[in-house]
Amino acid sequence: MKTVMIVVNTSWNIYNFRLNLMRAMRHNGFRVIALAPKDDYSIKLQEEGFEWIELPFDNASTNPIKESIQIGYFYNIYKKIKPNILLHYTIKPNIYGTLAAKILHIPVINNVSGLGTVFLHNTISSRVAKQLYKFSFRYVNKVFFQNDDDLSLFVRNGLVASKYTDRIPGSGIDIDSFKSSNNIFMENQEIIFLFVARLIREKGIEEYIEAIKMIKDITFDKPVKFQIIGDLYPSNPSSIQDKELNGWIEDGLVEYFGYQEDVKSFIEKSSCVVLPSYREGLSKSLLEAASMEKPIITTNVSGCRDVVDDGVNGYLCEVKDSYSLKNQLVKMIELTPSQRENMGKRGRKKVINEFSDERVIEKYLNSIHTILSDN
Repeated sequence: MKTVMIVVNTSWNIYNFRLNLMRAMRHNGFRVIALAPKDDYSIKLQEEGFEWIELPFDNASTNPIKESIQIGYFYNIYKKIKPNILLHYTIKPNIYGTLAAKILHIPVINNVSGLGTVFLHNTISSRVAKQLYKFSFRYVNKVFFQNDDDLSLFVRNGLVASKYTDRIPGSGIDIDSFKSSNNIFMENQEIIFLFVARLIREKGIEEYIEAIKMIKDITFDKPVKFQIIGDLYPSNPSSIQDKELNGWIEDGLVEYFGYQEDVKSFIEKSSCVVLPSYREGLSKSLLEAASMEKPIITTNVSGCRDVVDDGVNGYLCEVKDSYSLKNQLVKMIELTPSQRENMGKRGRKKVINEFSDERVIEKYLNSIHTILSDN
């Protein structure tokens, strides 16, 4: 039996984004192992019948000595398990895992699910990260990107050869799981805007708040509410602080529900999902919202505009522009319930046609079989 190892920086990520892929690989006769740091979802992976191995590394570390030690973690685990192929996700597995795999002659499929702060800021650490990408990606068998802009950026900057690249529709979406059960848009009901993301500035949370402040001065013929779901991320330098968040709540700008393991009930009750992000790989929260027949407001940037046809299943606003976001929020409020409902239905149709997880799984299985047959 061939062994596939999925390597990610959190067990939460594997459980929430890769579980159906793991099930499909197991169904196709592979031994599937998850390698990730321990968190509350590690046991959930084991309860699903998968092997889980702890990856003891620090996601936030940038210390060169610690980083070199972390490469050793990958090497030692790979040498012991001897997987036939590795699937890497997130920056450190993509880079360090690939270098360890090269030494051990293990084929690799990497996934660039988003560029994050590495490409949003021109810092020393970001420049070092780009050079590490360039060096390690010389040894890949395949790199999947979740949008064309990210793929083009990597190729254009010489970070990976185009012959190793391919595009997949994000992590895919389980259209049967994310399906509205009671999507009724009633006349004169309240309008609920829902923001779902980690509370870091790159997600556009500040623009969301500034737009809300402007809208609070406008009188509408129906009540309007603004909600936030998402965890504070104190290890990230761009994280919103407790004091800021509490101020927004106390001022009556937003309702905050913290981190929610299951967001479906919140999406179900919302009128529109909002994500003014600066950049995404391909936003999972937008796909989930569209799959549940909710119209969307998001930014005209990579990984966000892919999910929205402007004026068809939602609206696009300009990035880092709270005034542009405010205008689109007002447009959504002023639609009739049936217009919002039709937007939502067109969004689900788009997800089914372009972003179902079946498409992602098929791409992975085809690539795995091809690579293993060549090695």
